[in-house]
Amino acid sequence: MVEFLKQPQREHKMDIRNISPSNMRVESIDIVRGLVMIVMALDHVRDFFHRDAFLDSPTNLATTTPVLFLTRWITHYCAPVFVFLSGISAYLAGQKKTKSELSTYLIKRGCWLILAELVIVSFGLSFDPAFSSFLLQVIWVIGWSMVALGLMVKAPTVVIVMVGLCIFLAHNMLDYLPAANENKSMAMDLFLRAQWSEYRIAGGKTIKVAYAILPWMSVMFLGYVCGKIFTANYSSAKRRKVLITIGAGMMVFFVLLRLLNSYGDPSPWQTQNNFLFTLFSFVSTTKYPPSLLYLCMTIGPALVVLGLIEGRTWFFGKLLLVYGKVPFFYYVLHFYLIHLLCVATFFINGGEHKEAFDTSAPLLIYGRPVHFGFDLWVVYLVWILVVAMLYYPCQWFGRYKKNHRQWWLSYV
Repeated sequence: MVEFLKQPQREHKMDIRNISPSNMRVESIDIVRGLVMIVMALDHVRDFFHRDAFLDSPTNLATTTPVLFLTRWITHYCAPVFVFLSGISAYLAGQKKTKSELSTYLIKRGCWLILAELVIVSFGLSFDPAFSSFLLQVIWVIGWSMVALGLMVKAPTVVIVMVGLCIFLAHNMLDYLPAANENKSMAMDLFLRAQWSEYRIAGGKTIKVAYAILPWMSVMFLGYVCGKIFTANYSSAKRRKVLITIGAGMMVFFVLLRLLNSYGDPSPWQTQNNFLFTLFSFVSTTKYPPSLLYLCMTIGPALVVLGLIEGRTWFFGKLLLVYGKVPFFYYVLHFYLIHLLCVATFFINGGEHKEAFDTSAPLLIYGRPVHFGFDLWVVYLVWILVVAMLYYPCQWFGRYKKNHRQWWLSYV
């Protein structure tokens, strides 16, 4: 990290030759992004199709099964890696822009993502034309993080690093402040706490705050700084070494800090009835809001994987590229597809329109009552179907983006 900070800041446009990949894309980034998006779809299919999704937590060690726990746990990697890679992509996008141009672009794109979360994603999740409720999730925090990064990009890199690291390492200090935990204000939830708290806003509508802005913003800031690794200043071998070293260091840090069981996560691990469930308790870290240990547990292995696949392309990697090159397109489309399949299944199984909105559900989702759903093996079948159905649309849109230069394509 120190080596990054030694590089001077420049306002003029940077030489495109300093970018290692062609067309401003890095295959390893797109491959990892494609992998986490495919895994992400598993969690969302589970939300819509698993019979217990609205009744119990899959990480509740008192009631879960190993397969159900791992089905949920593996998807913990998605949001942190997605946000971190967004930070890297923001840095790479800035290689052909001045700092002023990058600042403007990030602020505009961030505002667009915030709007997209509130309108496009919210409707895909609920199918409620009245927009009775809004769920503030990952696109929301990516949008605000981009706005914040856009305001910060003109600052020296050391400032961005220090702000990111301070929030990343220290935000769990709130766990030791009773006053902060007792404060039920919307501002506290929006910026720091975000535990699916619900608030009523104008017109009788409600919002659920699932993602806190500041912890996730720190992830994007650190991802932005790590974007330096992907320029031509780093050879492929050096890039691999740096990524694996940082990633392995985060993994070791996670294990050591988790063993201490005193800081980094509000939920300490506990010895269970057997070794497997004790291990589950050890790795069951807090996502809402993301704890220090949660972020180290997820980002560390992702960096190692990025290093291991650096400069390597194989068949499965090419498949993942199809999804990873069009992340926002995939994200929006997969919600609509999963929800449409859920609604169709609901009516095929004898559901009626008057039952479609279940007000007792934790989320108001058309066609998804609390007691609707299937066994876990059905979830996996639907997940495979969803990923397969999205392959050709993503492939088409990826080719379209590559061969066209309309301004709006950089926002999708």
